Amino acid sequence: MGDKVQVLYCAVCSLPPEYCEFGPDFEKCKPWLLENVPDLYPELARERAEQQLQGLTVSNEKGDSSKTQEEDVKRLPGGKIKKKEKPAVVVERVTRNKRKCVTTIKGLDMFGVKLGEASKKLGKKFASGASVVKGPTEKEQIDVQGDILLDIVDFITDTWQNIPESAIFFMEDGKKVSAG
Repeated sequence: MGDKVQVLYCAVCSLPPEYCEFGPDFEKCKPWLLENVPDLYPELARERAEQQLQGLTVSNEKGDSSKTQEEDVKRLPGGKIKKKEKPAVVVERVTRNKRKCVTTIKGLDMFGVKLGEASKKLGKKFASGASVVKGPTEKEQIDVQGDILLDIVDFITDTWQNIPESAIFFMEDGKKVSAG
């Protein structure tokens, strides 16, 4: 009756190690799992050994460039490679209640723009309500009341000089169309 079971918890996600793969970020848990419970995920140990072998052969051939390539490529669970997103600003007009429009601006944060300050500037410039909201993909976006598609490109490029006009796109009929 007095035997207590001691449960080990992951230091990264605070789940038991056998549930880390279902946790919020399995990629961050992998180093801890390999160090503390390598027998629980033998495929991780094999994957790491293969990466080290590939890293040695690639680094012998190319030098330091392999490290930058590994940093640019992010692996998803299952070994699929996620390509690094190119920073882009996407402007979309959404019609609601027949005549009312809302213009959504996504991607300003990829250029280091603080969305709170940007929404304030947009609201003042276009004399309308502007707010930062969570989009459907869990990324934050700015919603501006009204149809400001015609003036938005000039305003963005003038206000934030680090955003080129070639990085601004409009969403038309579900397709990205360059604003330039």
